[in-house]
Amino acid sequence: MNAIRRGLGNGLVHGFLALTGLVRLTPLAGLLLSSLRSSEDTAKGGWWTVFASPGQLSFDNYTALLKNSGMTQALWNSVLISVPTTFLVVIIAALAGYAFAWLDFPGRDSIFPVVVALLVMPVQIGLLPVAKLFGQLGLFGTIPGVVLFHVAYGLPFAVFLLRNYFPEMPKEMLEAARVDGGTEWRIFRQLVLPVGRPAIASLAIYQFLWVWNDLLVALPFADSSSQPLTVQLQSQIRQFGSSIDVLAPGAFVSLVVPLVVFFAFQRHFVQGVMAGSVK
Repeated sequence: MNAIRRGLGNGLVHGFLALTGLVRLTPLAGLLLSSLRSSEDTAKGGWWTVFASPGQLSFDNYTALLKNSGMTQALWNSVLISVPTTFLVVIIAALAGYAFAWLDFPGRDSIFPVVVALLVMPVQIGLLPVAKLFGQLGLFGTIPGVVLFHVAYGLPFAVFLLRNYFPEMPKEMLEAARVDGGTEWRIFRQLVLPVGRPAIASLAIYQFLWVWNDLLVALPFADSSSQPLTVQLQSQIRQFGSSIDVLAPGAFVSLVVPLVVFFAFQRHFVQGVMAGSVK
């Protein structure tokens, strides 16, 4: 009887999870099918009509998207913003997290609470003053300006995350490396980075997804030549309204990239989330 109850319980759980996954994947499937339909077919009926007439599906919208210079440039701008931002945040946060965790320097115990306090500062507060500062420096409306803004506001959380992860490393391992003559830089490169890879990978995925999907910062800080895909899609909505043949494939491409990144590093992400939960 216990085995039967466990089997029924597992079956109900699996069924519920499958149903939940199906519900969550339905909008993604709808967006994909909509991106493969013409605007005329979209005007006639919903995306589910393709199951009755699959002849509606074609890659013409994606061909037109690749020929749209504004969309392709925006996609490239998203890469130029997201990748450098993620790299800088991860490297700087890893160095700072290691210093706060294992190095003894003047002001360490007073500086770290300031970093934690910056976590509660909303991004909206810094938009206007930073925009004025970037205007004076000639960075406003440029890709480096958007990258610097994301780096500045991404570092507090990144430093906090890695600072809490690095102390879990075996102290004896670091002391043995120092006894063998290893410098702090060498210890950081050859010990801290490999051992801290799960947390670092989780941070990289989180930071990339955050920047790739950003609209709040990119909308005021990027001009027409540096705007990412999110701003370009928002502009298309404002200008053309019902141009689903442009918006649907662009939105699907914007969605697929972070999904690919997440699933490519899913194992590291799970390890980073679970790190420290079991001693």
